[in-house]
Amino acid sequence: MSAAAVIVTTPLIGAAVLALIPGHRLGARLNIGFSAATLLASLVLFGQEPLSTALFVVDAFNIYLIALTAFVGLTTSVFSAGYIAHEIAVGKLDERKLRFYHAMYQAFMFTMLLALSANNLGVMWVAVEGATLTTVLMVSLYRTAASIEAAWKYFILCGVGIALALFGTILMYMAAQPVMGPGMAAMTWTELMGHVAKISPAILNLAFVFLLIGYGTKVGLAPLHAWLPDAHAEGPTPISAVLSGLLLNVALYAVLRFKMLLAANGQAIAPGPLMIAMGLASLLLAGLMLYRRRDVKRFFAYSSIEHMGIITFAFGMGGPLANFAGLLHMAMHSLTKSAIFYAVGHAVQVTGTQRIERISGLTVSHPVLGWGLLAGVVAIAGLPPFGVFMSEFLLVTSTFAREPLLALPLVLGILVAFGALVLRVQQLCFGAPGTVEGSGVPVASVPVQGTLIPLYAHLALVLVAGVWLPGPLVAWFQTVAALLG
Repeated sequence: MSAAAVIVTTPLIGAAVLALIPGHRLGARLNIGFSAATLLASLVLFGQEPLSTALFVVDAFNIYLIALTAFVGLTTSVFSAGYIAHEIAVGKLDERKLRFYHAMYQAFMFTMLLALSANNLGVMWVAVEGATLTTVLMVSLYRTAASIEAAWKYFILCGVGIALALFGTILMYMAAQPVMGPGMAAMTWTELMGHVAKISPAILNLAFVFLLIGYGTKVGLAPLHAWLPDAHAEGPTPISAVLSGLLLNVALYAVLRFKMLLAANGQAIAPGPLMIAMGLASLLLAGLMLYRRRDVKRFFAYSSIEHMGIITFAFGMGGPLANFAGLLHMAMHSLTKSAIFYAVGHAVQVTGTQRIERISGLTVSHPVLGWGLLAGVVAIAGLPPFGVFMSEFLLVTSTFAREPLLALPLVLGILVAFGALVLRVQQLCFGAPGTVEGSGVPVASVPVQGTLIPLYAHLALVLVAGVWLPGPLVAWFQTVAALLG
């Protein structure tokens, strides 16, 4: 069995096993164990030759995304263990729901890793749809009216988007058939890349528009973003972490694979302007919306929309430097935003509320948590010496050098979002600590349940990336940037 097959089947087996485990403590430990096994299997890929079969492909582009997904999946499972134990202690969840939750967590990891490693357009679409279904079920885990409404909204909007992506996939297959004949070859990435120059550009263009809108819905690009804040606010915080840190990347990966096909056909439209427009729209809309958010999880959900807009803009600009910046930003956003949600999850549990105005003084009441959250917000705001600053700096300088007029709205959007982050972090981290919502108990007397190691592990990696990138990693990003065109 190939390493790619092991990576995909490990979480699938984990889902089946965890569906049978009744106790939440054993379930949490096994969830961590299966996530660790998946990460170890993904690291094996770095010592192997690129893989290409009818079902799986592992190349320079997706190998780092597979490893990143497995790593964040592991750290989130560690965070989840303590988080879920607290939810049981306060009566928000019961054992039956936890067995379902752990099984769906591994199923979610399975669908994302399958989407990233699939060599078939149809299999990738099925995997992305599977990721939607598993996360819909987890968003509604609390079974409150708000969580069910959020899950339903998520299902409907992303269902429409994934239907459009299916239509675009069918169009791509129809375009390839006259050149490659019927059968699996016309649905295989590696085969398509060798024949796409002969495919009708008119159908390719139409297919890409549907695919960009369809998968763009899953990325959370404006104006297709409405599901994302609700899903983050009402679902368990570990799910918010993997939604922002991983699923958005997977959907964007699908868009970029199709962008590579268009780039290899000299007569097809340039996908860059469409991606630039959607990226800027997302950045500017999210930056403005940040000022009106009163729910801390919705606030950082809009921050995710902002950063996916930046990443989409980078890949729309294209070229070695902008693509390099986009790849680096994908990794930095995944690590930083998941770390922020780890901190937010603990903060919500100790304060008993998600309302920003009721959360204050975390650096006083819980210094390790508060300073960790502050560092995460500083990092995601794009300040040095963190890695997000490096990726944004590369993108802004590249854009100024090539298209100065496009650099103006890009910088404006980044500055608008920066102002909102600075405004809110002062409220969250400084000032006098309050009392637990609804009880009057001082927040300082409520301990953090679980470990803060995942939070600081992510922040350490983002800090190192802002100061120094290893030579092999730089060469790796440069190779992928050249592939993306």
